[in-house]
Amino acid sequence: MTERLVIGSRRSRLAMRQAESVKELLTAAHPGLQVEIVPIVTAGDRSQEREGSLLTGKGVFVQEIEEALLSGRIDAAVHSAKDVPVDLPGTCALVAFPAREDARDVLAGTKGRWLSELPPNAVVATSSPRRAVQLKVLRSDVTVVPVRGNVDTRLRKAAEGEYQAAVLAAAGLLRLGLFDEISQWFEPEEMLPAPGQGALAVEARAADERVAALLQACDDAATRTAVLAERAFLTALGGGCDAPVGAFGTVEGDRLDLSGLVAAPDSGRIVRDSLSGAAADPEGLARALAERVLAGGGQECLDEVARGRVGS
Repeated sequence: MTERLVIGSRRSRLAMRQAESVKELLTAAHPGLQVEIVPIVTAGDRSQEREGSLLTGKGVFVQEIEEALLSGRIDAAVHSAKDVPVDLPGTCALVAFPAREDARDVLAGTKGRWLSELPPNAVVATSSPRRAVQLKVLRSDVTVVPVRGNVDTRLRKAAEGEYQAAVLAAAGLLRLGLFDEISQWFEPEEMLPAPGQGALAVEARAADERVAALLQACDDAATRTAVLAERAFLTALGGGCDAPVGAFGTVEGDRLDLSGLVAAPDSGRIVRDSLSGAAADPEGLARALAERVLAGGGQECLDEVARGRVGS
């Protein structure tokens, strides 16, 4: 009997391309395996398609896919790792992390101009408070505006003059073959990525040993270590806090280098630190880094964001 695996994915062009990349890894590793991809519309997708305020929050691009997973409609789910909440249902597990694409943020839609070459008070689009607060450090006069829609929509709005530039994840542009749209790469020292940015996370039912064994062919050890550390840093700040958080890990041999930040958008305050340690204990290193960031002023950033949320 032919073995079969059903993968769930958001239906956007980028998400489907990400799911296809996992399918390619699986079929190469398991000849004869039939892999089907099922597109699923999430609350976040529906919000992007409607006029009005953009829906945000933990898991808005994940919940419906997890429901399909738990119901047995699909066997596994492919997510952008940065979209996956740190508090997974106990019956689900992240069982594979394919090799990471470039984790950096980039400036796009500028017809080749760098951030420094944009006109005074240029309008730059991003719906990420993490990107916005770091962008203002790089160039204080820019006006940052929120933007909805997929990658193609955001680039089209820039081309139509709705804003002068957009800050996007490099990984999405590269996976879609849109390298030429990138005008400037922001190094992690300039703009620290979101935890899990550029990586994929493959989720399965925790008790499904058959699927977990198949998915191991997709797992990249260095990516797993780095993403687990980044997610643990976020957890240590309070289980997925509402403040802008950045984290980025790199693995060299048995060493893990981890950088993390937390920011307060209203004041523009950013607290950032880095640590190196054993790659064998990514969560421990992440907790130690979070303690340093919180003690160095990060707790005040969290408190400032919390006060603003209560007062809004």
